[in-house]
Amino acid sequence: MESQEHEGSAGHSGPAAFETTSNPIVAAAGEPLVVLDHVEKYYGDFHALKDINLTVNKGEVVVVIGPSGSGKSTLCRTINRLETINAGEIRIDGKKLPEEGKALAALRADVGMVFQSFNLFAHKTILENVTLGPTRVRGQKRAAAANAARALLERVGVGVQADKMPAQLSGGQQQRVAIARALAMKPKVMLFDEPTSALDPEMINEVLDVMVQLASEGMTMVVVTHEMGFARKAADRVVFMADGEIVEEAEPEEFFTNPKSDRAKDFLSKLLTH
Repeated sequence: MESQEHEGSAGHSGPAAFETTSNPIVAAAGEPLVVLDHVEKYYGDFHALKDINLTVNKGEVVVVIGPSGSGKSTLCRTINRLETINAGEIRIDGKKLPEEGKALAALRADVGMVFQSFNLFAHKTILENVTLGPTRVRGQKRAAAANAARALLERVGVGVQADKMPAQLSGGQQQRVAIARALAMKPKVMLFDEPTSALDPEMINEVLDVMVQLASEGMTMVVVTHEMGFARKAADRVVFMADGEIVEEAEPEEFFTNPKSDRAKDFLSKLLTH
């Protein structure tokens, strides 16, 4: 339910805090990493994205919110070309989004994505799910990939589950495995498309805990979510969408306490009254 807030504190009963490494996944903050320039998207006659202009800087956490059908997930999915665009341009780390082939596969390796559904391979163990990308796409040796995967699973709080099958894990645990799988590719940016919407309420915080930790460590993140508590806690910027347009952008405190647009005011008032 949209009105329910889940603050999710990494200092509580969630997974242990991530350790700072000498080789950070992302570069220094401040430079543009993801740029959407006059992006348009149609589904037949339906105008899903209307003149979208958005820049996400390295190390920035941008949370995209808005009513259902506003174009949030479509925007997220265009960034690694799971959805094609009809006009405009998208650039990742200065390079235009490739159309297809090896260049697109290479880009997707740099853009981690976590979906509503966990999309784990049911016939492979948790460890095998996490090592598959690094060995197949990055060409990493199996032993090195397994060691790195076990460390990542520990970091997201499911290390003891490494040798189990996905069906033996709860939804929250599977989603944390999906985050570890994306991190195993050492992405430049992480995209989250409603990562908690398929979870039971008691499992939501354990996933948000991991995301809060990632944000605090400087991972560049674009997060589509209904979790307003996460937006308040972890976002550098809130992007509010309605009817396929970016209506308003602001820092969380400014957006939640002093929204400028009537659409945002209406959206927030409904959250508070339900």
